[in-house]
Amino acid sequence: MAHLLREVGLDFVGTAPVRHVFTRETSAPPEAVFAALAEDVPGWAQWFSAVRTAVSVDGGARREIRLRGGARFDETILAAQSPEVYAYRVDVTNLPGARAVVEEWRLAPAGTGTRVRWTFAADGTAPFRFSCSLARAGLGRAFRGAVTALDRRLAGPAG
Repeated sequence: MAHLLREVGLDFVGTAPVRHVFTRETSAPPEAVFAALAEDVPGWAQWFSAVRTAVSVDGGARREIRLRGGARFDETILAAQSPEVYAYRVDVTNLPGARAVVEEWRLAPAGTGTRVRWTFAADGTAPFRFSCSLARAGLGRAFRGAVTALDRRLAGPAG
C-alpha cells in the first residue's frame, strides 16, 4: 500500500528525529561521483546493491526507486548542485509508518579523490523510528559497499 509522506525541505536533514550519517572516501574526483549520483540514475542499480531499479523522471526532477526486497520510493530532487550536493525527498513509499524521509549526499575534495557523506534523515511513527534505529548498522554496510562499488566502477575502463 502506498503512503504519501510529508513534504519537507533540505533543512529536514538537520532537524529530523532520526539521522544516520556515514562517510567514506573514493579515489574518483567529486565531478565523477556527482555525475554517477545525479546524472546516471539508472546506473545506481549497477553499484548500489540494494537498488533493483532506478529511473529518472520529469526531466530529472524526480526519481522512481525500487529496492531488492520490495521497497518502493517516488522521490523529488531537492538539490543537485554539482559537484557538492545531491539530495532527494521521498514523496510516496510502501513502507508503513514513514512520515518524512530525505537523503543527502555531500561531496568534498579529499586529496585527488572525494569524501562522500550520506545522511539518511527520517520521521515516522514510533515503530518506524525504532526500526530505523535498528537499521543503522545495515544502512552503514550498504553505504560502504555502494561507495566501494561506485569507486571501482568509476576507476574501470568505462569509468
